[in-house]
Amino acid sequence: MLLPEPSVTVLGADPAHRRCILNGNAFQQDAITSFNGWQYAAFYSFLADAAPEPLYVHLARRQLPHGAWEVLVLDDYPQTVDDGHNTVQMGICPGDGTIHLSYDHHCDVLRYRYSVRKLAKYPAHFSWTSALFTPTLDYLPGLPSTHPHFSYVTYPRFGAMGNNDMFCSFRDGKAGLGNDHLYRYSASTGLFTFVGTPLTGIQSNPYVHGLDFRGGRLHVTWVYRGFVHYDGWDDLLDEKHKQQAGPNGAENNHDICYAYSDDTGSTWKNGEGKVIADLRSVGGTVDNTAEGIVAFKIPKGKGLMNQEAQAVDQDGGVHVLNRDTMDGGKHLWKHYYRSPAGGEWTQRALAPIQPGSRRGRLAVSKDGNLYIILPDITTLPGRIRILKAAKADGYAVYEEVWAGLGFTGEPLVDATRLEHDNVLSVFLRRDVVDGAELGEKDVVILDFQL
Repeated sequence: MLLPEPSVTVLGADPAHRRCILNGNAFQQDAITSFNGWQYAAFYSFLADAAPEPLYVHLARRQLPHGAWEVLVLDDYPQTVDDGHNTVQMGICPGDGTIHLSYDHHCDVLRYRYSVRKLAKYPAHFSWTSALFTPTLDYLPGLPSTHPHFSYVTYPRFGAMGNNDMFCSFRDGKAGLGNDHLYRYSASTGLFTFVGTPLTGIQSNPYVHGLDFRGGRLHVTWVYRGFVHYDGWDDLLDEKHKQQAGPNGAENNHDICYAYSDDTGSTWKNGEGKVIADLRSVGGTVDNTAEGIVAFKIPKGKGLMNQEAQAVDQDGGVHVLNRDTMDGGKHLWKHYYRSPAGGEWTQRALAPIQPGSRRGRLAVSKDGNLYIILPDITTLPGRIRILKAAKADGYAVYEEVWAGLGFTGEPLVDATRLEHDNVLSVFLRRDVVDGAELGEKDVVILDFQL
């Protein structure tokens, strides 16, 4: 059954003059999310009636289901670096209603700010202005700016941890040579604590598909990227690793891995339920040698992507979207699935991938069905396809339920709204057609009523 055509709302102008895309990258876990009947979206744009540079973080909110968007601008921090890694990340702590933002990182000092308490709990009580947020900070409250992992940050992400607290994670180090660190924010104290380093790379770095808390369990899947030494790799001033591709690129990705924690990140187990790391002990971490972490053995050079997509369904089934060339050399998008019943992994091909195709997204609906959103840049204007895999079919049958033209970037989804309201809200860039200069784009939200 096809989806009805979506309603489309515009958040603002996309900085399409930039070489790199900043609005809509797969590693933005929650650039759009909902809480307590309101929806929030974070993006970069320039000031109204101003030059296209610099850019500023814009934060939008609306009351669901049909409220108008309100947009505030955090105009005390100009973003100037043309680097697709330097996106905006957002999180909401359910216990105290604070909104958290982190932005503009690619191996940089931490940049973070947060709102007044209760903002997301009682949104109608607050006028939507930048005064609700702190200035940009180089630390997480509760920890000093001298904390050893705050000086070389990439890929921050936030997520609710049950009904009260929230996690923050990020990578330090560089492509092919880094680790992922985990922090917990307490709603009762308003402070972060350092949980530890769940994932460590040995001459590599883990690239996380997603970090999802479901039914008291924290799930993570990732691929490793092996490190290739190059001239200047150990020079702290060398910035070759900040290139968009290389010198340690996706051709060095290998293996899809999985682990989980039942105690909010302190102890980690492999898919067989065996403890493989206790972060409370000295040196406790999951590294490349940990027993039983590899779900799919995929060698380097086999088309595996980093940070594509992960979702966990209501039953605890783990879904991963990625790609490989393991089937006779054909480069195929695949759905990798871990059954909650016995922990068995299966994989099924979805569609061929053309060179240069961007990353897709996964999301689970209120009734447990899986939606797979795939971008296709080989079609001009850019095309987005949505596939549905029904829970009743064991997620083994894929039906195309919608396709649309004129959209670019990597789709992001409001997973919370989809699960609670059965509305699929998709964050994308859309070509501006009427009266626009060639190449102009808007940041838009597509709302599909399922």
